[in-house]
Amino acid sequence: MNSFGKIFRIKIFGESHGPEVGVTIDGCPPGISLSWEDFKTDLARRKSGAKGTTLRKESDTPRLISGVYQEHTTGAPLTILFENSDTRPDDYADFADVPRPGHADFAAKKKYSGFNDTRGGGHFSGRITIGLVAAGVIARKIIGPVEVKAKLVEVGGEKEVEHAVEKAIVANDSIGGIIECKVHQLPVGFGEPFFDSLESLISHMVFSIPGIKGIEFGAGFDSARMSGSEHNDCFVSTDGRTRTNHAGGISGGISNGNPLVFRVAVKPTSSISKKQKTINMTTGEMVDLEIKGRHDVCIALRIPVIVEAVTAIVLADLFLLNHWQRVTSNQ
Repeated sequence: MNSFGKIFRIKIFGESHGPEVGVTIDGCPPGISLSWEDFKTDLARRKSGAKGTTLRKESDTPRLISGVYQEHTTGAPLTILFENSDTRPDDYADFADVPRPGHADFAAKKKYSGFNDTRGGGHFSGRITIGLVAAGVIARKIIGPVEVKAKLVEVGGEKEVEHAVEKAIVANDSIGGIIECKVHQLPVGFGEPFFDSLESLISHMVFSIPGIKGIEFGAGFDSARMSGSEHNDCFVSTDGRTRTNHAGGISGGISNGNPLVFRVAVKPTSSISKKQKTINMTTGEMVDLEIKGRHDVCIALRIPVIVEAVTAIVLADLFLLNHWQRVTSNQ
């Protein structure tokens, strides 16, 4: 469904070329200082404009329409809206019959019996992630001084980002990338085994980002090639600090006090300018597909801030859950 969280609960809504997209946050504590200016930095990091990103230009100005009074959260459900103004729905008119390879067009049409909004991918578009970024801004305020930072470490199999992006542009193709996220100053004890382990919750939220195809924590898949004596993180201090961090800051599904470290794989953008062979679902004939319109050559360029946001959302929910558990245990 389109909601996540037990206490800090978010619900995202809207379509890529509909009038607005946004997010509603229930369970946000009262008294948090909040104005539209708090969102500027993270929303700017998500916006297009750099080489290899879409030419679609949206103002991305947040409208705080509930849950905020006199620049502080009230404790009531908080809703944030973003207007869609730079839309070109005609660019997507053919995709109901000729779905884009790699995109959700076909699966969405079948699931929703053809009633889904195909314009710009509708509710399956990366445009919807702006609500995640907005919720992440508020989540960061709840978990401070915990610091969440993500960066793009590889695109198209190369470390030189600009060079890889330029090659993809020349080839009328797209490329994916790898993003690494680190969380510092995270206390011991975040996570609830088994099904709400810290890895499970972060993975759940990370896979809500369109285009994510893989995740690994700490040494990740390299762990399968290591012996126990190599992989074990030996303690060097009574506060739980370890010499290595192959576990990525998580033991038994619970944060162990060391930096939380994970990496995610972002697939190449599905919409590409290069001609592709596909099938017309109405006629059953194979056709050539040349996708018009505006799309990212490398969506990974804009995803680090989204990874940070969803991580902060998970941690904010766990922070409030831990607080609630302490309060109830003392009653």
